[in-house]
Amino acid sequence: MKRIVLGSSLVLLSILFGCNNNPSISEQQGEPQVIDLTQTGCQFLETESKDYQFKTNSKKDCEGINSETLAERQSSFQPLNLKPGKYIFRVTNRNVPYELGFYLRGEGLNQARLPKVSGGGLTTGATQDYEITLVSGKYVFSCPLNPTPDYPVIVQ
Repeated sequence: MKRIVLGSSLVLLSILFGCNNNPSISEQQGEPQVIDLTQTGCQFLETESKDYQFKTNSKKDCEGINSETLAERQSSFQPLNLKPGKYIFRVTNRNVPYELGFYLRGEGLNQARLPKVSGGGLTTGATQDYEITLVSGKYVFSCPLNPTPDYPVIVQ
């Protein structure tokens, strides 16, 4: 299984996704690639420019934080650029004191035609896998329980 650990650096993202023109043996055999994502209060760390270290005790806290900070934060979101194929999104709840989830779906009208995956049950410190086969298109992922913004994923 090929593991891809995403960082917040654009350079790292280009190395991971743009410079590997030779598929590995595991990709040729159709094994899913693992995308590690870390949820903290009101955000996923890998797609934002920094860890804002928001302190939350409930969904309502994030609603207030997002209403004050989302416009500024959104301009620095770094889309995940992936190739069509099988993926496991491995999501970890890092220090959020309530249950979280994960929701990956097509963006806008694409929601009806593109594959999606979702689930909950992510308690503090827990990690959960969400497996999906992605086809070309634009997607977003978020956590409606946290809640986080919609983060972009481009599959081409």
